[in-house]
Amino acid sequence: MISSKSLLRLLIHGRSDEPPKTRARSALRWVRIAILIVTALVTLQSVLLVAGTYRDDVAIQHNMGVAQAEVLSAGPRRSTIEFVTPQRVTYRPELGVLYPSELATGMRIYVEYNKKDPNLVRVQHRNAGLAIIPAGSIAVVCWLAAAILLLGLALLDRRL
Repeated sequence: MISSKSLLRLLIHGRSDEPPKTRARSALRWVRIAILIVTALVTLQSVLLVAGTYRDDVAIQHNMGVAQAEVLSAGPRRSTIEFVTPQRVTYRPELGVLYPSELATGMRIYVEYNKKDPNLVRVQHRNAGLAIIPAGSIAVVCWLAAAILLLGLALLDRRL
């Protein structure tokens, strides 16, 4: 089994243990490092996206209110709604509603919101689990692209 330290060394330096002697090989090494940094940042972004949705869900769960809402505009990533709380206050959350998939303009839906922050609203019975597949697929596609690029760089390094 290969250790993580030796795998990282292989990804950065390639097959040879000797330091790069030419400018081309040195440039390849820096490109490899850049690819790994970008891939790590995209993976971190995906993890933070899921963590943020769980944080929002916990905030809603701890101080939950339920209301009927009307969808004012619907899109695949953002939908705006309007709802009235039991205190007869009308809210139109600035950032829209969480988990807006499959909504259409004019629909009447039930939403769960944070009573302390009514701008934090999600469609009833939807939760952060819906964010795992999109965020995970972004990370997987990024790692696949990085693997292809690193393989191409390894072949180029071998030619040099």
